[in-house]
Amino acid sequence: MRYENRADAGRRLARCLEYLRDEDLVVLAVPRGGVPVAFEVARHLGAPLDLAVVRKLRVPWQPELGFGALGEHGVRVVDRAVLSESGLAPAERETVEDAERAELERLLRHLRDDRPPLPLAGRTALVVNDALWTGAAAEAACRVARTRGAERVILAVPVGTEAALPHLRTVADEVVCLQPLRHLGSVGAWYADFGQVTDSEVAILLSEAQPAGTSATAPLPPSPSESGSPDREMEVPAGPVRCAARLGLPPTPPVVVAYALGCAGGRHRPPHQCVAAALHRAGLGTLLIDLLTEDEERTPHNVFDIVLLARRLRAATDWLRRETGLPVSLCGAGTGAGAVLEAAADDDVRAVVCLGGRPDLTPPAALARVSAACLFVVGARDTRLLGLNRLAADWMRCDHRVVPVPGVTDLFTEPDAMETVADLARDWFTTHLALPEGSSRPLTSA
Repeated sequence: MRYENRADAGRRLARCLEYLRDEDLVVLAVPRGGVPVAFEVARHLGAPLDLAVVRKLRVPWQPELGFGALGEHGVRVVDRAVLSESGLAPAERETVEDAERAELERLLRHLRDDRPPLPLAGRTALVVNDALWTGAAAEAACRVARTRGAERVILAVPVGTEAALPHLRTVADEVVCLQPLRHLGSVGAWYADFGQVTDSEVAILLSEAQPAGTSATAPLPPSPSESGSPDREMEVPAGPVRCAARLGLPPTPPVVVAYALGCAGGRHRPPHQCVAAALHRAGLGTLLIDLLTEDEERTPHNVFDIVLLARRLRAATDWLRRETGLPVSLCGAGTGAGAVLEAAADDDVRAVVCLGGRPDLTPPAALARVSAACLFVVGARDTRLLGLNRLAADWMRCDHRVVPVPGVTDLFTEPDAMETVADLARDWFTTHLALPEGSSRPLTSA
């Protein structure tokens, strides 16, 4: 059975939970993907809707593999078997946990705002998510409910892997999974529409879910990347030309990421907007900039002219620093990745991310001069591009890592691919931009 979307999955799941209608029940959604599912369950059962905020702990070079999860109220779940299998060093684990703990705190402030959690003492907590993979996030959410005093905890999901169920039945009093599968594969394959859920959607659903007879709670404000005002179209001076760009500035960002695209109109494409939205939610500013015009893009030589693209990017970053007064880091996709590294070779930036790009187009001498921490994200199924990224990385002397995303091609069009890529980019920037001046990390490469 394939669900149309999360709302459809929620309605189907709710029909299997009819027996809970007369209980003193609170539905706890695991944000963000679990909220549309939980909303339908809560509405069908006439129960109030609240959140159990958790963050997965992912192995950096294998992001689909989670070694645990963090939850509010100090909840921490660690899968020792995955930790041992992955070979994750203690220092690397601490880096991941610190980054996710910071993101958890940000989510709690943003999603809850001044809205107090609903009381759970003596009540039944129904924890709902859109899927179940390793079970770490679900376990953390159930433990959050216990910590908040729930007398009974029930976990319910539309689809999940069979392997996670036995352990979860020792954590929750009951587990309901409509489709327990031996081989789950990609979660997005079980939904016709599995698009990313935004903070604004969460806010709207929470406000609409207030049961009759309770005082209405003001909806949460949208995140900066999702409200219209902070993002604006502009033309950025880049030497003798002006490049089309989209600037997004959350309140008081610590840095702006110049996101270089070696094409025309790239700033409007959903994959790049997905990455920018993830950076916005982490509090970072972005400038998505098309380094070529439509006329210029028609000449193939221009697309691969790294010197031209890098020259324009340098001019744009100089303008960005002057206009915002903020430090700049760099991100690039396609041939924009080559331009980013060429520009970073002679610029003072702290972190660089290349997404499915062509860093091999950057001269080796320039690669060797880059001092910023560099992340290369590549679809593992594109073995040629993966090899080119590794070849470029071999010239670098700075902190760097090549991360192949399993089961994904160079364009990241597979279900869940862009969300994974966006999380990797966000984590790299937030981790490395948080380093104190003068600190160093060991040289690493995959």
